[in-house]
Amino acid sequence: MVQRVPDAIEPTEHPPHPVRPVEAVLFDFHGTLAQVEDPLTWVVAAAAACGAELDRGKATILADRLLTAGRAGGPLPHRVPPHLAEHWADRDLYAHSHRAAYTGLAQTVHTDVEGLADALYDRLLTPDGWLPYPDTEPTLRKLHDAGIKVAVVSNIGFDIRPLFASWGLNELVDAYALSFEIGRTKPDPAIFLRACGMLAVDPARTLMVGDTPADAGAVRAGCAALVLPAAEPGRNNGLGATLALAGCAA
Repeated sequence: MVQRVPDAIEPTEHPPHPVRPVEAVLFDFHGTLAQVEDPLTWVVAAAAACGAELDRGKATILADRLLTAGRAGGPLPHRVPPHLAEHWADRDLYAHSHRAAYTGLAQTVHTDVEGLADALYDRLLTPDGWLPYPDTEPTLRKLHDAGIKVAVVSNIGFDIRPLFASWGLNELVDAYALSFEIGRTKPDPAIFLRACGMLAVDPARTLMVGDTPADAGAVRAGCAALVLPAAEPGRNNGLGATLALAGCAA
């Protein structure tokens, strides 16, 4: 018996699937909410803290070499010396390893400024060593005013809460899921799930915003994800796109 294949499938009425509202947004820190200061300013300021004054030419050469060696918040190092390999692997899990890794990398660059490696790292711990993106404060404030919870989820080896407090943004962040405190790093789903737990929200109603594939690991935890390109310090990085996805007026 030959069965007749219909020319067209009759449409059927189905209620649309409800769109789950976003109740929380998780943000990456570096490259998403803030960027490290430009390398030249970083080197000149650190040298000044050691009592040394560098001319622009010398500071520029030194900054280039330090970036190649590896800067926290900068490009990955060209090479990690064997004696730093363990600290490098653990840099986002333990505060002492984070410091040891980056001061150790800086020490591979020859300089006549005594104590520069530690001064460079210490600069990272201060609000002056970072620049929040121009759209960070407006975006966080609009989410806060809309009643949407916010957490910062970062692979990092030091406490960034004092930075947010100094910038006047601490009241706009409900929780911090920092890898060195939690013992998990992105893209491990556990760190995103911990952040959702801190906010008491369902991952299915949570949006993760970052600038790397590691941030997109939130999808494995059941969250939605938005990956934005990192921008230079002081430039908008498209963070405002978060508001539309969260159902807030821009």
